[in-house]
Amino acid sequence: MTMPIQPRRFALAIIAAIATGAMLLAAPPALAQTAWPTRAVKIVVPFAAGGPGDVLGRTLAAELGRAFGQPVIVENRTGGGGNIGTNAVAKANNDGYTLVLGTVGTHAINKSLYANLPYDPQKDFAPISLVAKLSNVMVVNAEQARARGINNVADFIGYARAHPGKINAASAGNGSSSHLAIVLFNSMAGLSLSHIPYRGSGPALLDLIGGNVDVMFDSPLSAMPQVMGGKLAALGVTSAQRSPAFPDIPTVAEAGPLKDFVVNTWFGLLAPAGTPADVVKRIQQEVVKALAKPSIRERLVAQGATPEASTPQEFAQLIDSEISRWAAVVKASGVRVD
Repeated sequence: MTMPIQPRRFALAIIAAIATGAMLLAAPPALAQTAWPTRAVKIVVPFAAGGPGDVLGRTLAAELGRAFGQPVIVENRTGGGGNIGTNAVAKANNDGYTLVLGTVGTHAINKSLYANLPYDPQKDFAPISLVAKLSNVMVVNAEQARARGINNVADFIGYARAHPGKINAASAGNGSSSHLAIVLFNSMAGLSLSHIPYRGSGPALLDLIGGNVDVMFDSPLSAMPQVMGGKLAALGVTSAQRSPAFPDIPTVAEAGPLKDFVVNTWFGLLAPAGTPADVVKRIQQEVVKALAKPSIRERLVAQGATPEASTPQEFAQLIDSEISRWAAVVKASGVRVD
């Protein structure tokens, strides 16, 4: 038997249905914010595999993937001193699914070095967090060093002066910190090492190991495993003090006549400008957690890097100050890439 529907009860049911429908219509934006990410996130490393950015990027990607519950993949997109991969991220959708591991080169040096930089390192990106700072290490082919009697920076300078125009220096690319280190070294030592740019640190190191180039200022993250393996010899680190990870390696300043030679670099995570603030905050929080893990810190410190997270605001301030500092170095060097 069908029970009659009371008018008042029927009206209340309609009101409840309307209210529920309104809540469902309002729900998607809130769900979209809390659900991110719902698919794979990509970190573009604008240098070749095997280099310091690649090591840092893959270490960070593994931790973020576990935190997000979604794959975080690394794409090595090389060329143009890091400009090609960096520019691709600047032009990508600002939904948080495409990030870049920027460097002192891509987000500070290149603004002054390149006449036609295809992106603006300050306006086209949303800084997320600094990831690590590290000094470079001056390395040479171990076998060649023994044959040439090179045991320290002073020996190398002496050999280079005795063989003018015949010594070349590899870098991770035009505008990289390893490139500017060569410029500064030439200027301070009165040398004319020929610069050979590569599409990243990895290929440059392979040629150094093969004896095709003579010297390189590279990150300990990628160079020190080759030093420990006996293929390369470390002449000095480019920091003001010795690295806690490699206390037996002197600084370039103390190992030769270049008393004020200091070149440091950094890496940080950025998204395209306009990426939602809540997405930036979520990524930044997970970066902080990842870099606080003892296992991650020990792994990076052992390779000469200093893990260092930051707020987006602090990272933006660092980029601004570094652009000004390196502009003066580039101007003084006279180097310009068209």
